[in-house]
Amino acid sequence: MKKKLTIIPPHEQNGKNIRAAAGLLRVAAYCRVSTVLEQQENSYEAQIAYYTEKIKNNQNWILAEIYADDGRSATNTKKRNDFNAMIEDCMAGKIDMVITKSVSRFARNTVDSLLFIRMLKEKNIGIIFENEGINTLKNTGELLITVLSSQAQEESRNLSENTRWGIVRQFEKGIFHLNHEKFMGYTVDENGQLIIVPEEAEIVRMIFRLFIEGQSYSQICRMLECSGIKTVTGNTKWTRWVIQKMLSNEKYMGDALLQKTYTIDFLTKKRVINKGIVPQYYVKGNHESIIPEDLFLNVQKEKVRRTSMSCGENTVRKRYSAKYALSNVLVCGECGYPYRRVTRSKAGKVKIVWRCENRLKNGIRDCKDSPSITEDALHNMVADAIKKNVTAKAINEFFLPVCQYDDRLVRLLIKRIEVKQNGNLEFWFKHND
Repeated sequence: MKKKLTIIPPHEQNGKNIRAAAGLLRVAAYCRVSTVLEQQENSYEAQIAYYTEKIKNNQNWILAEIYADDGRSATNTKKRNDFNAMIEDCMAGKIDMVITKSVSRFARNTVDSLLFIRMLKEKNIGIIFENEGINTLKNTGELLITVLSSQAQEESRNLSENTRWGIVRQFEKGIFHLNHEKFMGYTVDENGQLIIVPEEAEIVRMIFRLFIEGQSYSQICRMLECSGIKTVTGNTKWTRWVIQKMLSNEKYMGDALLQKTYTIDFLTKKRVINKGIVPQYYVKGNHESIIPEDLFLNVQKEKVRRTSMSCGENTVRKRYSAKYALSNVLVCGECGYPYRRVTRSKAGKVKIVWRCENRLKNGIRDCKDSPSITEDALHNMVADAIKKNVTAKAINEFFLPVCQYDDRLVRLLIKRIEVKQNGNLEFWFKHND
């Protein structure tokens, strides 16, 4: 029996491009300009107006939405809010087709470009690139899109490298631009030079002073919050990280270290700390200082001391504590471990003493002869030592009655107190360094 072949033509209303009611496609447009330069503002507005008119004038289309990212990078999609919203609406079935100017406007990242094109194609949603005349629902489009996306990505790479080259050339001349809106203590004048903001500078000085007096990061945060002082961004909550960054910023003493970080991937924009991989540039005396150089350098030494604290030969890392004036200052003369404040209660009576931490944990096995010292006796001995080693002016200015002592004075003057047998103390004063 002879075979008979009949070709059944497709019905237009069931074609890939016709899904919406009444034979109308719900079309969305995506617009983007790569920078926020003034000369491109009109281009950005023009794109929105152009696609709005174009979609409304097509009898087979209805306007779903105009999505537009102004001044957003095309090398990745993380910061393109409207782009991501458009993709979500497509996946939710709210859009039948997307129209955009060119492949480079859609994405300069080849991987992202193909990923989203294929994602939408699986949902039978086409993307029309006007300049290239490509409809992604047609089989001939993907190869050309791959080539064009790669070309756009390479253009972004060249632009990124040229921009970085220009910035480095400025660094070599000691020229840099600082985001002063997130930098407490400074703003810029009409020439772009850093100038001091007096009210903010007082907060910076307070933070440095509190730290060198012995306060911990957490204590400084609490003091600032209790005083109602806000961060440079207006937050009422201070964090250890903010205090640490401020105390390490050489710009507060008038200098500037350039290229502390660098970008390792122009696509992801990921920046990492520069540990000698690319050159750095140090500008001495770049602007007016808020913190004197000697104070800034002493703060850096104190940071190192707190970080590298160890106990005796075991070099057991200890966390810095500033709860009491003598924390991390009072150490055992036998084993080198710090003394710790201990509260004892017997027969309803409370007694506060300071004990070697090693002996508290391990008993007489590791530390046989370290004595306990009552806090009252310890305060009296500290008071006597301070009176003998500081000037009368300092005593009159800072010191309280004989049997009391001021936390600030102790932290400023005493570097170390070593507890010997029978409770004898040996003092090291900071002014003798």
